[in-house]
Amino acid sequence: MSTEPLLSDLRGQLRDGGLHGCLLVRDLHTGDELGIDPDTQLPSASLVKVPLALATLERIRRGELDGATMLDVPPGRITTPGPTGLSRFRHPVRIAVDDLLYLSTCVSDGTAADALFDLTPPAQVAEILHELGLRGITVRHGMRELSETPVERFDAAQVHLAHALAIDAGTSGRGHRVPQLDTTRANTGSARAWVELLQALWTPSSIHPEVALRVRDLMAHNVLRHRLAPDFSSDATTWSSKTGTLLNLRHEIGIVEHSDGQVFAVAVLTESLVPANSQPGAEALMAQVARTLRDHLRQL
Repeated sequence: MSTEPLLSDLRGQLRDGGLHGCLLVRDLHTGDELGIDPDTQLPSASLVKVPLALATLERIRRGELDGATMLDVPPGRITTPGPTGLSRFRHPVRIAVDDLLYLSTCVSDGTAADALFDLTPPAQVAEILHELGLRGITVRHGMRELSETPVERFDAAQVHLAHALAIDAGTSGRGHRVPQLDTTRANTGSARAWVELLQALWTPSSIHPEVALRVRDLMAHNVLRHRLAPDFSSDATTWSSKTGTLLNLRHEIGIVEHSDGQVFAVAVLTESLVPANSQPGAEALMAQVARTLRDHLRQL
């Protein structure tokens, strides 16, 4: 199938599956790419933990922070489904900055991320991205705001109401009654902006090689592998990634490295139009569409 009919078919698959998808897949060696609405800005959810890790490690490299510094971190004590790590702890902990980086990036622990944001506030993370020539990703707030959505105000049997609000309360200009979904107030990025960040981490760029290596290692050890990993992991490939989930948003960005030397950056940002919390079919569909784009690029 030629490219345009393929993209039209994939748009239809996403639509039929109840998803609005913004995707970009890029061959990092040739620069060839395929995408669906790759320049649309969407709230980043936990994807922002990658820029946070980058900024923290850059400050460690500069000598402004020490990865061995021990911090006292209060427990998150969150009981609703979803949060991980320190976010669910009941008691305070003493933990090193380097280990907070692992929990924030690999386990997607929001409390660990906020401890890092206390060291490097959102405005400083954004400034470091700008210094490194990385555009298109906004960093406006930490993770606490993401644990204060309508989901936390409903019991388990009514979570679908929070998702219905997320789906129906937006505006044509991507404003939203739920502030975490309002692109003028939330952390945001487009599929293209996330691919640009991935390319800067995996190929020579303004990011210091030691910093890029550390971020790549963190993403390689991501433990959340239910979304795109099943379609990109095999004995002949490695998949390094970061997921992001918030209300009806399901995202993942990553790099697939093939044993034959080919390397592809993948960014998949989606909004579900189905008011339900658990949607394994949506997870499978977004992976299937991303893999189809990658497979088509490999054949070009």
